[in-house]
Amino acid sequence: MDPKHSAEVSKHLDKQNQALMETYRAMSHELHKLQVEEETIMRKLYELMSAEGLLPKVTFFALPMDDIECYRAGSSVRIILLELASCFH
Repeated sequence: MDPKHSAEVSKHLDKQNQALMETYRAMSHELHKLQVEEETIMRKLYELMSAEGLLPKVTFFALPMDDIECYRAGSSVRIILLELASCFH
């Protein structure tokens, strides 16, 4: 390849790379702003639903590990609830 031509191609690729990086940064920044906005909206929704009494009542309980092992053959929902309950004590 002609050295002059390869220098032009390299310069062009550098400009494209720079433009892509700027676009990536802008999109990442916009994504972050949207994620913060979503979190704010979800908190407000939770507060509103809580104030209106629209949140389901969730009860957590814990069993000794031996008892949990006995339930492993049962429903997957029961296992998940038991495993979640063990995280909260």
